[in-house]
Amino acid sequence: MSDSGRLHPWSQRFNLKVLLLVLAIGLGINLVGVGHLALAVRSALSPADLQLLLQLIGLLLLVLIPAAGIYSLVSEFAFWEGWLQGLPAPASLFSQAPPATASHRCYVVYLDGIHQLECDHPPRVSAFLELLEQQLAAETLLVRGLETYTVLPVALAEDAGSAWFWRRLFALQDQHPNRLTQLLAAVMVQANNVIKVGISSDRRYGPILNYELALKICLRLAEAGFRPGAGSRIVLTGYSGGAEMAMGVADYLRRITQAPVSIISFCGVFSGNQVLDQLSGITTIVGSKDPVAAFGRIAYPGRSPLLPLSNWNKAQAAGCIQRLEIEGMNHNGSRGPFSERFRLPVIKAILAALESPTAAPEQTGC
Repeated sequence: MSDSGRLHPWSQRFNLKVLLLVLAIGLGINLVGVGHLALAVRSALSPADLQLLLQLIGLLLLVLIPAAGIYSLVSEFAFWEGWLQGLPAPASLFSQAPPATASHRCYVVYLDGIHQLECDHPPRVSAFLELLEQQLAAETLLVRGLETYTVLPVALAEDAGSAWFWRRLFALQDQHPNRLTQLLAAVMVQANNVIKVGISSDRRYGPILNYELALKICLRLAEAGFRPGAGSRIVLTGYSGGAEMAMGVADYLRRITQAPVSIISFCGVFSGNQVLDQLSGITTIVGSKDPVAAFGRIAYPGRSPLLPLSNWNKAQAAGCIQRLEIEGMNHNGSRGPFSERFRLPVIKAILAALESPTAAPEQTGC
């Protein structure tokens, strides 16, 4: 990585803190929903429920979320030191593969947002992906079901070090009679993913997490038939915080697979701090009524037009980034990208991006 692409230490710390703030705000808008928040407020009117709310919030802020952040960093360190088994070394990823022939010319890898709890996607997301898969060309394969926010290729409930905790939290979220407890358990589950996105954007700890995720993606690609040198390309498609994960993993994936890599994000919240100049193109699909993605553009200094030497702005100046806007689309809910109203427009925008010259398979870098 060149020195020109590095940020000063103060900027690194600022970016991480801002991202956590941005996604925490998005958490309330995107994952809980206005209806759930209203129910929580009504149930909090009684003194007993109000006391319970304050206790749980105190526990959440002072103990659980910091503990989840510390565990995330420790798990990344354990992976880097080779203490965790489950991900192969890059040299062995495709060592057992037959000669460089592939049945698909393009592999579209979907990285979900911070609502993802397991390899299976929520019903609305699954319906969206099924419709997208039907619209893809015959030579294009959709790779879905990746565990974007765990160290090993397992769901949260199967993580070796914390399965007992997540299973208990899922039980509280689904079965506890008190709505406030359900609400805070849901926030805690999503906070883990928010922290992972924050780590991904940080220039100190992010490379470990992004490298680990690149290995997981390569493992899935190998299982799906991808072979280096076969002329295939890879397109990372990320929703919300999944866009940040796509930005972080793209250059590692390009170097491991030796294939052209491009990015398509929709409703993306990302820093743009990563190495972008060697990608085959970036397309951002945004909604005109999306406050979370809009705030993300303001919060990150590297995406400000006042800093022309940032990685993001240099990629823009080189013509590597195109922006598609969908009128009236929000970040989630009945006006979000997975809703029946906006599902088809988003899919059409993704298909258009796949055909864009910036994502051409012969292009090796911006």
